This record gives sequence, C-alpha cells and structure tokens, in this order.
Amino acid sequence: MKRSRGKPSLYIITTVICAVAFIVLLYTERISTTSSYSFFKLKSCSKKVRVTKSHKSKTDQKSLEVNLQNLEEDDRIDFDPDMCSVVHGKWVFNSSYKPLYSDRTCPYLDLQVSCVKNGRPDSDYLQWEWQPDDCTLPRFNPEIALKKLRGKRLMFVGDSLQRGQWQSFVCMVQSIIPEKKKSMKRGKVLSVFKAKEYNATIEFYWAPFLIQSNSDLHIIGDPKKRILRVDSITKHAKNWVGVDILVFNTFVWWMSGPRIKSLWGSFANGEDGYEELEAQTAYRLGLKTWANWVDSTVNPNKTQVFFTTMSPTHMRSADWKHNNGIKCYNETRPYLKRGYHGTGSDARIMKVVSEVVNRMKVPVTVLNVTQLSEHRIDAHTSVYTETQGKVLTDEEKADPKRYADCIHWCLPGVPDTWNQLFYAYL
Repeated sequence: MKRSRGKPSLYIITTVICAVAFIVLLYTERISTTSSYSFFKLKSCSKKVRVTKSHKSKTDQKSLEVNLQNLEEDDRIDFDPDMCSVVHGKWVFNSSYKPLYSDRTCPYLDLQVSCVKNGRPDSDYLQWEWQPDDCTLPRFNPEIALKKLRGKRLMFVGDSLQRGQWQSFVCMVQSIIPEKKKSMKRGKVLSVFKAKEYNATIEFYWAPFLIQSNSDLHIIGDPKKRILRVDSITKHAKNWVGVDILVFNTFVWWMSGPRIKSLWGSFANGEDGYEELEAQTAYRLGLKTWANWVDSTVNPNKTQVFFTTMSPTHMRSADWKHNNGIKCYNETRPYLKRGYHGTGSDARIMKVVSEVVNRMKVPVTVLNVTQLSEHRIDAHTSVYTETQGKVLTDEEKADPKRYADCIHWCLPGVPDTWNQLFYAYL
C-alpha cells in the first residue's frame, strides 16, 4: 500500500521555521553590532576609557594611555552648535600652545589688562585650553575670521569686560594685517578698528547697562547714586542700527548692591521719581527693553545677534577651598572641579537671560562663557593692573586685599577662549 503524500507535518514546519529564524537573528545581530559601532564612532560624545593594570612595562603602559587618550579625543565630533554643548568640558594644559599675540606685540591693549607688561612673573595661565566634552572647538584662524567679516561691521556692546573681549578679538586678527592697511580710533563711547583691505570694522560701544543711566558717560563711583532708566535705550541703540554683527553683554554693573534705583515711564519730578528695585527685577526690566528693541528693529536676514553671558568674579577664595587666600591673588592654576560654581556668578541672572532670549522673535546666539570662566581663578589681572592710569606700585601690589582686581582678565587670556567660541559660531 502506497504512503499518501499529504502536507508536511507540523513538527517539520516548526523545525524549519526555528532554524531560519536562528540564522536570521545571528546575521541581524552581527549587522546591528557593526552599525551601532559606526554610529557611535561618528556621533557619540567622548567616552572615558578605564585602563586596567597589566604586567606590561611602564613604557608600554604609558604608550597605551597616550593612544587611548588620542582615541578619546578622536571620538569627539567637530563643532556643531546643534549637537555640541560648550558648557560641559574641562581645561587642559597644553605646553605647546602659543597665544596669537602678547601685550607687547599688540599695541591696542589697555594698560589695565596688560599683565605681563605690568610685571606678572608666571605664564602657565596662558597655556590652558577649554575642551568641551562633546566636540572639538576649531582653532581661531585670523585670516578666515577676517574673510568672514569682509565688507561688514562687527560691534561689541557692553561694559569693560566686553571691551576686553573686543580688544582680544582685535589683537587676534591684527597681526596679519600690514601696518598701512589698518587703523584704530579710540573714543570714550565708540572705538573703531578698521581692516582696510577687508573693508571691515571691529567696533566697541560703551553701554555698561545696555539701557540708559546717569552713569553712562560720567561714571559715578558710588553705586547708590546711580539711577537707571530701565525702559529707555534709544540714546544708545541708535548707534547700533545697520551693524552686521552685534555682540552684547551686561552683568557686573548690575551687581553693585541688592537694590538699584530705577526709573520708567514719565515722571514729572525727573530723577527724583525713582524707585529702588531688587537688582534681579531691574535687570529683567532692562533686558526686556533691550529685547524689545532687537525684535522691533533688527532684520535677522541682515544682522546676526549674539549675547555673551556673565563673566564670573573671584572675590572669595573660600569658594575654591583656599580659606587663607586673598581673593584671586597669587592663584596660578585653574580650579578644576567639574561643574564648579562660585559666589561670583548668579544663577538667577542666567535664568533671566534664558527666559528673555527664548521669548524673542529675532534669533539670538547665546555665548555661554560663564561655566568655563568659573574655573579660571588664575587668569585675572589681580595686582598686575593699573589704577587711575598708573601701574600699581610695589607697595600697592603688597596690599592685594585692597588692590587685587579679580573682575577683569589678563590679555592674552580667557577672553581669547570666548572669541574662539564666537569664531566657531560665526
């Protein structure tokens, strides 16, 4: 009797399906593993690699660590503003790094920030580079920077710290420009550096509060006598119209006390009609006035707008565990604790900047220099500065509690890194 040719049994079908599934799964796993490696190799943030001890020689071990360090650096992506956070990172000492200028080769630096010329003996503070966790910042290239500025006006607007960033930028590009093809005109309110061959200007406009005050031109030393018009900006802003790239900053002048005398609207009795507002409240009102001007006046198709966040001060050495120190005096190394925040910056003000900028119609690129600058307790002018146009005497230098300036930065120095970041965004 012939055996009937029926359908394959359930057992056979099940066995075949399982075998095929196993082969497909194995193949897919290999493809998936390869794809994931390629993806993270190209896109991921850097990963810390733990080096385990072995019986290799110290030379081999050191070579392995160097190779792993290079691998870690290679894992970081090129700078991309949409993918890279410059806030998170670390300062790395680079003995081969050389600033693009010195306070002896750049003729445009104020005496206030010319630390080496003023007698600062150490130089390690010049060798530190900011290294973001996620990416690599491009080196500042003066020629490329000037090409980006061809036919344009770049203006830094703000206080003396913003003036430092302006001087830094000018010094970083001026060395490649022939003497007869550049010029500088310094003014009390507006200073202009011209790169004639590029038909470009790099300018600084003095407006420490951005909005108007009675201390804009004739500086009032006593903060209690300063009065701010928190809703008035036209007097300054008329000078910003038509500029191609605007870089704003304002912070330290607002922090001279817990309350600020403020005016707004029309007061029949003039400046006598002020009210004392909390500094944070006055700052928010002033920044909103600035934001309203930008939104109502700036054409984003023609003008780029940047805002540099607060530059931290270092007045309290206990913040970085130097309980017997005197402000930033005699500090020669950064404080490298990750995520460090001292009392010289204000998270509430950072929040105000974020909230105001995020509500604006015109795009504003925020140059967040606060965290990276927090660590640089070593880079202030300290006692290597001037007072009333004269370099501090030896007697004054011996009194850092009174004379050490832990607000402003030596140049070259930290503001060069701010401009490296600015250059990356450009």
